[in-house]
Amino acid sequence: MREFYADLHIHIGRTKSGRPVKITGSKRLTLHRILEAASERKGIDLIGIIDCHSPEVIEEIEELIQLGEVEEIEDGGLRFEQTTLIPGAEIEIYDEHCHGPIHVLAYFPTIKIMKSFSKWMSGYVKNINLSSQRIYCDGITLQNKVKSLGGLFIPAHVFTPFKSLYGKGVLSSLSEVFDPDGIDAIELGLSSDTYMVRGIRELQQYTFLTNSDAHSVGKIAREYQKMRLDHASFNELQKALQEQDGRAVIANYGLNPLLGKYHQTVCGGCAVQVNDGITECPVCHGHHIIKGVATRIKELSEEGENLRSRPPYIHQVPLDFIPGLGPKSLEKLLLAVGTEMNILHKASYKELAEVVPEKLVNYIDQARKGELLIEVGGGGKYGKVQKE
Repeated sequence: MREFYADLHIHIGRTKSGRPVKITGSKRLTLHRILEAASERKGIDLIGIIDCHSPEVIEEIEELIQLGEVEEIEDGGLRFEQTTLIPGAEIEIYDEHCHGPIHVLAYFPTIKIMKSFSKWMSGYVKNINLSSQRIYCDGITLQNKVKSLGGLFIPAHVFTPFKSLYGKGVLSSLSEVFDPDGIDAIELGLSSDTYMVRGIRELQQYTFLTNSDAHSVGKIAREYQKMRLDHASFNELQKALQEQDGRAVIANYGLNPLLGKYHQTVCGGCAVQVNDGITECPVCHGHHIIKGVATRIKELSEEGENLRSRPPYIHQVPLDFIPGLGPKSLEKLLLAVGTEMNILHKASYKELAEVVPEKLVNYIDQARKGELLIEVGGGGKYGKVQKE
């Protein structure tokens, strides 16, 4: 068994021809750039690209296979250099039962199966070429289709105020929308962590995932997990989520929830922080209050013992949050130590100090130790690291 880093929620901004996939994604966020960045720059062993249902993306993957740049793995997944790609799709559910929108992630072992799913899905969405499209069927129907094709089904960023299972506040249980036995894991999202959600009993049976939801190359691996696997493949990932045969998620690396852009409750009009339960902003007197993730989690939590043992959740400060660490300094570090995973986890203080000023190294070291001071985020605005 070995340790592998995995980020399973990465968008495609544009196809090779320039066609939009994720409208809000960077135009530079193409399939090939993602693969190169994950393997050569980020040091991520296992990635999930969740716009692989788009027909033009499928064609690109098939072309890479034909050219020999990508290799199909026998037990699922596609290998590019040092990285394994798991093809996935992000889908939006909004029906009479859930009053969504709710985003879910579906992953499949082969591009052939993804192609079959895309063909089925095209009968239920208005534009199969775009990411995160609303599907005109109920959650159980979608879930059953994914499972019938041997796929993985995972509710996405489940606490964020918009487009999530719990965030809007209408639902109090996932069983109102899905079959609990057909869920393979839960993606926590950027504004929460394992410790915050330990009181939500219905989630205790599931493995937690921490993924980047990257809309640009730079955001890949701002959250990720370390997994214990025999090798990086779809079947090994499935075993890890089910904690079978020694496979498992052994550490989650995520933003300190205070850095998340929906952590605290704020007024959507003037962005001032407001107390829980307030319906009118005391400053601008507006009524557009955006409930923070921390508040929503408290509403869902119950008193009692948390029976499930969880891997450590390590508060990760992404390199682009580090004060003063600009593109030139980052390139110097990458040239010296190889990948961002090496900068964050493996390179010694001395090795880093030989490349960039010690003030920057101090920030990176404090980030590793969880000692950075943070200004809290909320209402769609990220928190930030306070300078000394």
